Amino acid sequence: MQGKVRQLGIKIGTLPVGKKNCITDVAGVRVGHVTLDEPLDQHGGYACTGVTAILPHSGNVFQDKVTAASYVLNGFGKTTGLVQVNELGVIESPIMLTNTFGVPAVTQGTMRYMLDMNEDIGLTTGTINLVVGECNDSYLNSIRACAVTPEHAIKAIHQASNDTAQEGAIGAGKGMMCFGYKGGIGSSSRLVKIEQPDVSYTVGCLVLSNFGQSTDFLAEHYVASLTQSKSTLSPTDGSIIIVLATDAPLSSRQLTRVIKRCGIGLGRTGSHFSHGSGDIVIGFTTAHRIPHSTDQLVETRAQLREDHPIMNQLFAAAAEATEEAILNSLSQAQTTVGRNGHTVEAYSFQKAIKT
Repeated sequence: MQGKVRQLGIKIGTLPVGKKNCITDVAGVRVGHVTLDEPLDQHGGYACTGVTAILPHSGNVFQDKVTAASYVLNGFGKTTGLVQVNELGVIESPIMLTNTFGVPAVTQGTMRYMLDMNEDIGLTTGTINLVVGECNDSYLNSIRACAVTPEHAIKAIHQASNDTAQEGAIGAGKGMMCFGYKGGIGSSSRLVKIEQPDVSYTVGCLVLSNFGQSTDFLAEHYVASLTQSKSTLSPTDGSIIIVLATDAPLSSRQLTRVIKRCGIGLGRTGSHFSHGSGDIVIGFTTAHRIPHSTDQLVETRAQLREDHPIMNQLFAAAAEATEEAILNSLSQAQTTVGRNGHTVEAYSFQKAIKT
């Protein structure tokens, strides 16, 4: 494993990064993984997949929701929950990532976890909206075996912490590919500041990268010499799920404006949002906690002025953090062998830089 690209001398953008250069730089945000890497009994199949959980805060997200939004760059995906997120502007569950055929099991497991935590759901109050995103890992993973279970989702939630998130071939990223090389989980963060008044906000990004061919990768933007041979592999119906977190006080509409800029960071790496790619962004801010139950008629929340210069910094932070998170998903990944001996090589930034 090579480490994050910043450790290799590759600097993306101009804004400063957070202490961990990770989505968990946003206070309260936690990330957990469960990774499956084992033979299956079913006709020599192999589980090369997993689950990743992103929790907006350490409390009960159903009882204390967060302002949220989603944006679809290209809609070839099988997510759950985004219709209601955009209608009501809140997220009330962990955000879960897995492989395409793992969505039902992960949804089931997350529901069981949330029902156990909230005995009122479906009885004295309404139902719950669960958010699950996916990418197709069928080149390395025996996806038809449906190896991911509800218990894996529950375990990923329980293992979530505010430590620096593990990246690369981990959790939902275990079987993913990016530009024909090993991809998966990547993360990065940015700080935005103003002097009058003295205010600082954090933007954190986590990606599940599984898109593009090696000929699309704009590697020359990041390394001095291109000596690594081009991969001939490309993910089937490749996709990317981008999760953006911030503590900046934004409305759901403003958050939509910010997360749209994640597409800029994705495009800078070489993606053109291909026909069969599910390129989806899910964003939330921890600045607001919206109680599930209240007797108040009116809610009062602070939000940034639309025309303040800090909004442009937030736009830049979303683009920069996304771009760097994608590169980290490549640099942190390890060469992986999956079903039928299929092998996906890690991209060697170090080899290219040292030449």
